[in-house]
Amino acid sequence: MGPKTAKVYEAIRARLVSGEYAAGDKMPSERTLVEELGIGRTALRQVLARLVSEGSLEVRGRSAYLVPGTVSVKRPEGLEPWRIHGERDVYNNRWVKLQLWDVEPPGVERFEHHVVKLHHVAVTAVLDDQDRVLMLWRYRFVAQQWGWELPGGIVDEGEDPADTALREVVEETGWRPKSVDHIVTYQPMVGMVDSPHEIFIGHGAEQVGSPTDAEEAGHIEWVPLSDIPGLMARGELMGSGTLVALLHILASRGKQGLTAAH
Repeated sequence: MGPKTAKVYEAIRARLVSGEYAAGDKMPSERTLVEELGIGRTALRQVLARLVSEGSLEVRGRSAYLVPGTVSVKRPEGLEPWRIHGERDVYNNRWVKLQLWDVEPPGVERFEHHVVKLHHVAVTAVLDDQDRVLMLWRYRFVAQQWGWELPGGIVDEGEDPADTALREVVEETGWRPKSVDHIVTYQPMVGMVDSPHEIFIGHGAEQVGSPTDAEEAGHIEWVPLSDIPGLMARGELMGSGTLVALLHILASRGKQGLTAAH
């Protein structure tokens, strides 16, 4: 993106963040935005496509955009949560904590349930203007497998996850995104493991040096997004954060493709 396009991107994104465009709202037409923001239609479509890829907008119809957040399914009511009577540590160090929780599901006798607490993590998919994503080819000894991963790491205490996302990309690849946008927070194994994962998408990366994290560094490559389904089929995409981020990107691009086809 050029300076003018980047400025328009920031302007629309600021409106979304401020709530000027609320969840479920239809965005102004392309013609209205072109006149309001003083930008060409082709450049505007680049901005809107980026916001769609980040999950900030959804495509509706040929050229209509909707602020996401509305869903048709209703939350079930009248259900009771599990009661937690207490917890105790079984094992604890700087990397992992194993606990036993005294729990009581509705209508079931109380029992002790294992809970594993791991770190808060941030993972980033950095995209370039050639539809490629920045990835690392690594060996993971636990799975005894080589595979492709996105850069990511532990969120330090008191650190903003967005700062973690930027820091880890630089440390592991030597590239620095100009911006990162939060996509989703999820738990990778919610039945027993507590380890919040924050997923970000980065844009406009520039190479600022060599990787500084020797333990985490691997072979670095800009991988075409068109290769992702094949790498997934071969089992070469490792880690839930990598899969969640890349599936989000592919799903967002798929929506754009379906819209264009109609």
